[in-house]
Amino acid sequence: MSVSLPSFPLNLVVYPGEKLRLYIFELRYRQLIRECLEHDTTFVIPTVLDKSIAELATEVKIISLDKDFPSGEMNITTEGIGRVRIQEFQTVAAGKLYPASFIERLDTREEVVPELQLEVFEMTRELHNLLGVSDKLPEGPDDLRAFELGHHVGMNLRQEYNLLTLEGERERLLAIKEHIKKILPIVIETERLKSRAKLNGHFKNLIPPHF
Repeated sequence: MSVSLPSFPLNLVVYPGEKLRLYIFELRYRQLIRECLEHDTTFVIPTVLDKSIAELATEVKIISLDKDFPSGEMNITTEGIGRVRIQEFQTVAAGKLYPASFIERLDTREEVVPELQLEVFEMTRELHNLLGVSDKLPEGPDDLRAFELGHHVGMNLRQEYNLLTLEGERERLLAIKEHIKKILPIVIETERLKSRAKLNGHFKNLIPPHF
């Protein structure tokens, strides 16, 4: 069933379950957020890829109005609630200032895949240790969900979007696993060269004393 929802296109990917803080300053999006707050409705954040609206997007809800400035701007916190397919994007909705999308809501399969969760958890932890990254991981592999890692394993915008398009949790975890497998050797070699350069630099600074 197709429905029309207000839309807030951004140059980023939002995943179901993800919390995103937004500073709303443009008049058209101030109108969008005010109406969503007033009517307790959701909106869509489509990803802009190569200056075009991508087909898959995430429906979000506003979970808090964090600051309401006298000038009309706002700080809000949103949460992704589900994937949608954009059937038609309108640059300006009828009678409004903001865009809208006719969307179809999609199911998201949430299989439990313990062995794969453990493998991806350990690979991600290794990657973060190598990079000295302090991004918070789930407490253990049982709590791991692919969408929670989407922004934390070195993917570019296109790769993050491709993760959003995958139907099942197994597919998404496999995609992350393959991505980490590709970049881990590069990260290891890069860190090795950095350590070598640092060591060589130390030697170059050692000046023998004159007798």
